[in-house]
Amino acid sequence: MTTRFCIIRHGETDWNTEKRLQGHVDISLNAMGEAQARSVRPGLAGQVFAAAYSSDLERAWRTAEIATEGLDIAVLPAPTFRERHYGVYQGLTPAEALARHPDVHRHHTARSLDYDYETGESLLRFAARVMDGFAELAARHRGENVLVFTHGGVLDIIYRAAVGQDLEAPRDFSIPNAALNWLECRNGDWSLISWADTSHLDRALDEVAE
Repeated sequence: MTTRFCIIRHGETDWNTEKRLQGHVDISLNAMGEAQARSVRPGLAGQVFAAAYSSDLERAWRTAEIATEGLDIAVLPAPTFRERHYGVYQGLTPAEALARHPDVHRHHTARSLDYDYETGESLLRFAARVMDGFAELAARHRGENVLVFTHGGVLDIIYRAAVGQDLEAPRDFSIPNAALNWLECRNGDWSLISWADTSHLDRALDEVAE
């Protein structure tokens, strides 16, 4: 039995425009982010979702509230789909991180699997959290469509699972704000249906990859 997911990264924030890594820091949407969330609605119209879930961080939760208006579906909090905790890297741009924490920046750009940013979450632990969360939803909603609002790091993990790309490999795919990403899970195996659909948006910034 197949479960289909529409997974949406939150709308734009001021920190996105500054290329600051947000992690668990609870940043709100800016005006563009709220407009992007409103623009998501037509892309969801006509779809039937059994359930909607969102990270409990404000930028994702607010995106979910705006985007699902009129869908007659309650959004349920799902802390499992929070962004990765980036420890001492949070709140910094890549240039600031390189200047202040060169070793941290080196591990970040290398995608070191076991590194936890001194006070954060390792890539392996983060990936396990994300994939366990999606596996639980796939089992709970067999044969149904599920809507998830989340973050760039979470989408990075699920994309790699769907295409068989190693966690350590440099990212070679885009993760725009408020894009529509459709995937399916059949008996534990993930595959892409469509990715990074931004046809409904005037502007969508990519996830910070450096």
